[in-house]
Amino acid sequence: MPAQPAYVVAVRALCEFTAKAGDLDLRFVPTPSAQDGVAGHGVVTGRRGAGYQAEVALSADFGPLHVRGRADGYDPAANRLEEIKTFRGDAAVPDNHRHLHWAQARIYGWLLCRKLGLPGLEIAVVYFDIVSQREHPVVAHFDAPALEAFFVQSCERFLHWAQAEMAHRQARDAALAQLAFPHQGFRPGQRELAQAVYNANRAGRHLLAQAPTGIGKSVGTLFPVLKAMPGQRLDKVFFLSARSTGRAVALHAAAALRAHGAQPLRVLELTARDKACEHPELACHGESCPLARGFYDRLPAAREAARAVPVRDREAVRALAREHAVCPYYLAQELVRWSDVVVADYNYYFDRSAMLYALTVANGWRASVLVDEAHNLVERGRAMYTAELDPQALRALRRSAPAAVSRPLARLARQWNTLARQGDDAYEVLPDVPAAFRRALDECCAAALAYMTEHPGAHDPALQRFYFDALHFARLAEQLDANSLFDIQRTPRGRRGHHARLCLRNVIPAPFLRPRLAAAHSVTLFSATLDPADYYLDTLGLPADCARVQVPSPFRADQLSVRIASRISTRYARREQSLPAIVALMADQFRARRGNYLAFFSSHEYLQQAVARFAVSHPDIPHWVQARGMDEAAQAAFLAAFVEGGEGIGFAVLGGAFAEGVDLPGERLIGAFVATLGLPQFNAVNEQFRARMEQAFGQGYAYAYLYPGLRKVVQAAGRVIRTQQDQGVLYLIDDRFAAAQVRGLLPSWWEIAPAA
Repeated sequence: MPAQPAYVVAVRALCEFTAKAGDLDLRFVPTPSAQDGVAGHGVVTGRRGAGYQAEVALSADFGPLHVRGRADGYDPAANRLEEIKTFRGDAAVPDNHRHLHWAQARIYGWLLCRKLGLPGLEIAVVYFDIVSQREHPVVAHFDAPALEAFFVQSCERFLHWAQAEMAHRQARDAALAQLAFPHQGFRPGQRELAQAVYNANRAGRHLLAQAPTGIGKSVGTLFPVLKAMPGQRLDKVFFLSARSTGRAVALHAAAALRAHGAQPLRVLELTARDKACEHPELACHGESCPLARGFYDRLPAAREAARAVPVRDREAVRALAREHAVCPYYLAQELVRWSDVVVADYNYYFDRSAMLYALTVANGWRASVLVDEAHNLVERGRAMYTAELDPQALRALRRSAPAAVSRPLARLARQWNTLARQGDDAYEVLPDVPAAFRRALDECCAAALAYMTEHPGAHDPALQRFYFDALHFARLAEQLDANSLFDIQRTPRGRRGHHARLCLRNVIPAPFLRPRLAAAHSVTLFSATLDPADYYLDTLGLPADCARVQVPSPFRADQLSVRIASRISTRYARREQSLPAIVALMADQFRARRGNYLAFFSSHEYLQQAVARFAVSHPDIPHWVQARGMDEAAQAAFLAAFVEGGEGIGFAVLGGAFAEGVDLPGERLIGAFVATLGLPQFNAVNEQFRARMEQAFGQGYAYAYLYPGLRKVVQAAGRVIRTQQDQGVLYLIDDRFAAAQVRGLLPSWWEIAPAA
C-alpha cells in the first residue's frame, strides 16, 4: 500500500521554488492590489459562457508530495484551461514573471488532464488590464505527456528539499513534544499565563492575556505555543513586537528554549529594509545593485546553506547573504517559508500589504500569532489604516513633474483648493471625500502610473512617493465608514488663503484587523496593561469567544511605595505653576534615598521646562535627558547611565522609548516620578475620537482619553519593580490620581499612601 503523502505544497509555492530565475528587480511595476486582482478575475470569468468552471480545485500526489491548488478557470466546450493574471495600464510583464506564470499554468494543465483523463488541452495565460478592462491572452496547446513530464521534473527538483523539510518537521515536533521549561521553575504567575496560552492554542481560540511586568512573558508565551505545535500541527509561530527591544527579548527566549531541548527549531528575525540594505544608495534591480543581479540564480545555494544556520537573526542573515552575494533583506523574506518561529514587527502581519498574513493565506498555514505589548496595537493599527495628503508635497511635485503628469496635478490642485476655500475653520470633518476630488486623485494616480510604466529607468522619488501616498488615500477612501473620519486641517497661507492638509484618519482599527486575526489558528495578545479588556476587544476586533486571563501580580505591596502628590495639578493651563513643586518633590526624594530615578512628563516641551528648572535649582544632582528622535545608539547610552549603585535622574517622555519594554532591575532603578495622567491632548481631533467612540461603544471619554492615558502611566510605573527582590518608590503627580475612577484603574496590588 503506497505511503500517505506527508508534504503539502501549493502549486504557486512549487513553481516559485523551481521556476524563478534571474535578477531581483524592484523597479516600479504597477501591480494591482489583492482586491483589484480578485475583482479582475471576477470580470474575466464573468464574461465566459454557460458551463465555464471557475476556481477548479486540483491536486495530485508525487511520492510524499501532495500538490494542490485552484486553477482560475476551465471551459469544457473549448477544452481550454485559463490562468488569469491582472496588471495595470501599459505595464510590461517582466520575462521572469511570465516564466513563472507559464510554469503554474502547465502544472494546473497536467493536474486537470489527470483528473479528467484528457489526452491534452489548450492553455491560455490571460493578462487582464484592470484599467482598460481588456484581455490579452497568450495561448498554446499541450499534450498530456508533455505536461506530465513538466510536472514530474518540477516535483523532482522540489522533492529533495521537501524530504529534508519533512525530516526537519519530524525532528522539530519530536523535540518539542519532549521540551522542558528552560528555567528551574516558573516564576509566580508565569505558569498560569503559559497554561492559558497552551489551552487557547489547543482550542484554536484567541486569547487576551494581562500579565504583570517582570514575570517573563516572552518565554511564558513562546514555550506553551511550541509545546502545542506538534499536537495542533502548527506550521509557524509569529512573534510580533512593536519595538526592537521586544524582538531582542523574543530572540533571547527562543535561544533559551533551543538550548533546553528545542535544538531543531529554526528562528528567523525580520529586519526593516532600511536597516538590512547593504547598498542604500543603489536602486534595487540587477542593472544597479550587484546583490540584485542574478539573485534568484544564487538563492538556492544561500537557501541550502541556511539549513546549517537554525538561528537566523539579523547578523546571521547578513553573513549568509554576504557569503552568497545576495540581498539580505529579500533573503530573509525567502527564509520565512523555511522557518518555524518568525520574530518581526506588527506591520508584517497586520498592515495592508502584510507579508506574513499574505503568505499564511496563500499557503494555508496553521499559524499561531503572539502579539507582545499588545496595548500598542490600537495606535499602530490606526496608523496602518490612516492616509494623509500634504499640500506642500503637491506644490513641490508640480514644480518638477514631467509634462505628462502636469495637467492631472493641476486639476487635483484645483479640487484641493476648493476644499481649502470652502470653509474658514482650522479643523473640519466632512462626511465623505467629495466625488470630484476622488476623480481628480484617480486621474492623477493613472497619469503617474502611465508615466512611471513608460519610463522605468527615470527614477523620480517625489513622483513615486506621491503616487503611493495618493493610491493609499484613494483605496482607504473607498472603505470610509464610521470607523474612520475624513478631516481637513487648514493653516493660513498669507493672502492666498489656506494650506489644507487632508487626512483619512482611522479611529477604530477593528474592521481592518479582524480578517488578519481570523486567518490565524490562534492569536495571543499579551501585555501588562490590557485593562479594561472590553476596550481592547472592541477596538481590535477580537471575536466574541476570545478567552481572557488576568494573571495576578507576583509582587507585594510593600515592595513599591506609591504616593499621590494631590496638591499639584499638571493640567495644561497649570503646567508652568506646577514646576517648582515637582522639582522640589524630586530633589527631596533623591536626597532622602540616593539612587537612580526616572521622571516622566507628558511631552518634550513639558520635559524641557522641568529639566531647565531642575538644573538651575539643583545643579548637584546628576541628570540626563531623552532627546527628540534618539537613534538606537543614543537610547542605549541613555539606559547605560542606570548603573548598579549609580545616582541620578533620567528625564523621559511618557509613552516614549523608555516608558515600556525597559528592564532595569535591582539598584539600577529605585523609583519613578510620573508628572501627568498621560491623557491625550484635548483638541479637535481627539474630540472627534471621543464622539466616534461614544457612538460606537457608549464610552467616549474613557475610550478616547482615560484608558489610553492611564495605560501609559501603569507601563511607566512598571519599570520600577522587576523582580521579587526589588524595592522602590513611585510618585503619581497630579490631583486627579486621587479620584476614585482613576484609582480603580490602577493595579490592584498597589497600596497607595494617603494623598499628600
